[in-house]
Amino acid sequence: MVDGVLDDVDRKILAELTRDGRQSVTSVAERVHISRAHAYSRIAKLTEDGVLTRFTAIIDPAKAGLRSSAYVTLKVRQHSWRELRDRLRSVPEIHHIALVGGDFDVILLVRAEDNVGLRRVIFDQLQSMPGVLDTQTFLVFEDLDTR
Repeated sequence: MVDGVLDDVDRKILAELTRDGRQSVTSVAERVHISRAHAYSRIAKLTEDGVLTRFTAIIDPAKAGLRSSAYVTLKVRQHSWRELRDRLRSVPEIHHIALVGGDFDVILLVRAEDNVGLRRVIFDQLQSMPGVLDTQTFLVFEDLDTR
């Protein structure tokens, strides 16, 4: 990365790590056609610069017992985002949080064991949070991870 711009080697490294974050640096180097030392230094730099923020496992929600999922949109009171963001982060059933522009302010991916759990999160937790003016729920019938 030069001056905050990713080059082709960086993009190839990121594609490899996105495909399989558990592969060795040697494997990444072979697939990107660079030396192991070069791959190691590039990965370290991408991590230091915050491009790579963490390595994680991608799970199948249904097989992990999370059989009910929904995208929930929130309309929030102006100037309440920072406090609300911290509250949302503390809810373990919320798997993704995004501040967006448009007809609503926030979109969440909520996963629960069943519809009872999903209902509890939405009605008992989200709708009662200070700063939340309105919610709308979109049930997920099928999950496809494209990464």
